[in-house]
Order: sequence, then C-alpha cells, then structure tokens
Amino acid sequence: MGVFRFKRFEVFNERSAMKVNTDGVLLGAAMTVRPTDRNLLDIGTGTGTIALMAAQRLEGLGSMNIHAVDIDEASATEAGENFMNSPWADNLTVHHASLGEFASEETDRKYDLIFSNPPYFEDSLNAPEERRNNARHTSTGLSYREIIEFATERLNEDGRLALVLPADTENALCRYARMNGMHLFRILRIKTVPRKDPSRIIAEFSMVRQDSVDDDVLIIQNEGKYTQEYLSLIQDFYLFA
Repeated sequence: MGVFRFKRFEVFNERSAMKVNTDGVLLGAAMTVRPTDRNLLDIGTGTGTIALMAAQRLEGLGSMNIHAVDIDEASATEAGENFMNSPWADNLTVHHASLGEFASEETDRKYDLIFSNPPYFEDSLNAPEERRNNARHTSTGLSYREIIEFATERLNEDGRLALVLPADTENALCRYARMNGMHLFRILRIKTVPRKDPSRIIAEFSMVRQDSVDDDVLIIQNEGKYTQEYLSLIQDFYLFA
C-alpha cells in the first residue's frame, strides 16, 4: 500500500501486519486526550498511526512521552521509522515485544492514557497469513482482557483506557472492565450509515468511578456523502477533510 499521507505526517504502510485502517484512525481522532496527558501507551501499534495522531493532538501542550509496543517485529520496525520521520520523533518510542514482555521490562512506568485497536476475532476462521492472524485474532494472546488487566496496574490514579472494538463486544467488555475496577465514562457508537446498527464502539474507561456515561453515536455516511460530524472529527488528519 506504499505511503499513506495525513496532513501532518506520512505513514509507510508496507511491512506492518495491519495496515492503516478506519478503526485506528477513528480511535486516534475520537479518544479523549487531555492537555495534561504526558505519558501515553499504544498497545499493538502496527504502523504507529494512532500514536502519531495522539502526538499531533498534544503538540505544543508540554512535554510528552508516547510509547508503542507490538509483538510483530516488522510492524515495530516500520512504526519506528514512521516515528523518526514525523515532527514528534523525540516524543515517540517503539518496543518490539509482547505485552507481557513489555510489562516485565517497563515495571515502573505509569500512564495517563493507554489506547489500543486490539485483535477481536475470537470465533471466526483464522486469516491465512500468520502475521495478519496475529494482529486480528485474540487466540494469539493479546485480547481486551489482557489489556484491561495491564491497564489496571499501569494507569495513574486518574488515567484512562481507550479501546475500539466491534459493537457486539460491549456487554462483555464493560463487564470485564467492572470486574477489574475500571469504570466506563464514555462510549461512541459508530454507524457506517444511519439505517444500520453500530458496527464499532470506542469505549473509554477510568480508574475513577463516574457519575454518568457520555453515550453518543457517530454516523460516517448519509445519502452517499460523509456526514459533517465525521468530517469534523477527522479534519485535522485526513487530506480530503
């Protein structure tokens, strides 16, 4: 797929097990990023796109350290190159490791924000190519459950976790988060068109109990055109917006 060009950065998109995709871009644009966020972690970074979007959103707001981890060596290498070619090279670090290995190596670091576009196919047929399968199937070890367990240990007291997942995982996801002491504070339900049910959710959790949940819907297209809400969300990133 060559190079994917955003407004402020370019992403080489050839060797990563998972390419630039809509789910990741939506998470990068929609997740809650606070001006005070300083330490962030992208789990399963792939090309590094979401980490780069987070860096762009935090530009000029103070020092930041964004770490990214991926079990796939080619993906980690490509993400590192994309980081080095970006305006935020000094703020981005990639680690080639499984989440378990990363947890063992980085024992003291706490995060203000952890985010991930994790694998989610649990019962479907495996993809024919092993590396792509590792990136998309929870049978390879990285599931939202593992991410939640990691986040409960590594988030600051007021830290957050943001995930993009298929909409039909919502009940199980939120239940598992509650079991681990995390509280849903925002959920964005994503529809491709108005008449269809949501296909994805962006779910955000906090270590702090919430009085209410911000529950909203984003529709990507209506009558063959991108909606104004979608264009407003991605206008700082996509060239066409």
